[in-house]
Amino acid sequence: MTQQTDTLLDRLGRFLARRLQTESSGYEPYTPSDPETLRRTLQPGDILLIEGNQKISAAIKYLTQSTWSHAALYVGDALVEPEDGSERPRLIEVNLGEGCVAVPLSKYQTYNTRICRALGLTPEDRKHVVEFMTSRLGLKYDTKNILDMLRYFLPTPPVPVRWRRRMLAFGSGDPTRAICSSMIAEAYGEIGYPILPEITRAPGRASAQSSFSRAEIMHIRHHSLYTPRDFDLSPYFQIVKPTLVYGFDYKQVVWGEAPAGDTGVQPVESLPADTGEATEPKSASG
Repeated sequence: MTQQTDTLLDRLGRFLARRLQTESSGYEPYTPSDPETLRRTLQPGDILLIEGNQKISAAIKYLTQSTWSHAALYVGDALVEPEDGSERPRLIEVNLGEGCVAVPLSKYQTYNTRICRALGLTPEDRKHVVEFMTSRLGLKYDTKNILDMLRYFLPTPPVPVRWRRRMLAFGSGDPTRAICSSMIAEAYGEIGYPILPEITRAPGRASAQSSFSRAEIMHIRHHSLYTPRDFDLSPYFQIVKPTLVYGFDYKQVVWGEAPAGDTGVQPVESLPADTGEATEPKSASG
């Protein structure tokens, strides 16, 4: 994190950042998020995954092999309400070229989203995660390392699968941390909550026959290696779907009626009944 100076390299970096944040046309969500339903469902410390449609999103989706390209942390009412009467910011995220900012839930009402919730958090740990993120609001990221940003201009770089995660952490510049999930992973790392730890197995007694005698030892990955999809894949985060939280009865679903005479079943050409008798093929003349 450095104090930006208005140099030619800085201006070029900000230009590249703006280009990467331009949105692609033709994006249509399958299940748009309702801000009010999200607000009633989300709890402080929850992670909201977003399917972005920016140029940088396409690269992140390819490198992580996931539909989720962005992550934000829900902080509830931890931030003061704006005096101008605008919507209260309840999400904290990290954006390339902007740094750490607070945004309202309505920002993602036209995107596919997913809620990931860490289970069993103590009130103290939940507060620590929220305070970790709020304390970093306003931090600006150095855009001088142009190489860190240029990698995102290749939507499908020819990189072997085993190297793609490492490519996200390539370089030493701060733009690497524009992968918003890294700061969230850092917050959870401070309270010792697992996301996708590397696990090694320590052998038990030589005479033991059961695999239960082997202890699993977790090793924390560096936060720069975490991607948005890791919270989705983590066995320690619960997937919360707002449509199911307050009760869902499939019997109450109202389906659109098919046009008259249309049963929704494709017609099948009738075949002759099987009489068990062999039939000779017709000759070429019919």
